[in-house]
Amino acid sequence: MSGDQRGYLVAPVARRYSGSDTLSDPAEASQALMEGPEGAPVSVLRLLVGGVRRPARRTVGALYATIPPPVIEPRDIELQARPRGFHLVTDEVVAALPLADVQAGLLHLLIQHTSASLALSENASPDVRRDFESWFSQAVPERAGYWTHTLEGPDDMPAHIKAALLGPSLTLPVRGGRLALGTWQGIYLCEHRDNGGPRRLVATLLT
Repeated sequence: MSGDQRGYLVAPVARRYSGSDTLSDPAEASQALMEGPEGAPVSVLRLLVGGVRRPARRTVGALYATIPPPVIEPRDIELQARPRGFHLVTDEVVAALPLADVQAGLLHLLIQHTSASLALSENASPDVRRDFESWFSQAVPERAGYWTHTLEGPDDMPAHIKAALLGPSLTLPVRGGRLALGTWQGIYLCEHRDNGGPRRLVATLLT
């Protein structure tokens, strides 16, 4: 591309336009893109610096759009040390993030450990978290005769297995300055070791 046509080929689009105005508001531009074709042949959508341009006469034309790049803001969160078990940490995570000004976005959380994990589950009854720990302790027992990685203690290899089963990350929607979770949903730190110490998260906010 040349001139102010910076960007790349995004997608085909079919629309009829009239007038010679320019849509410079990103929200209005995005709405124009989502309205869909009206029976016209396919045109080309390109990124420009100057807004969404309509052809000067009523015809089928290429739709050119300025779509601001996403803002990606990573930050580290250190969760305080907790005993082995499943712990509700939603408030601790939210307090460490600038969510108030985010109207729409995504939050990705990664725990940087192989003996702890993250999960999303029931946020009200502590019994649920105790039942999680009871089930996993029976499903992945310590001191099983088949473990060969035992140098770091009897809780270490089971912790790796539990962490692999539950996973190291969550991706959560942000809407209206808060996490768009269900009424009974909360973020769990799943601590699989007896003395795991503080746990580090990388939180990446995409807006």
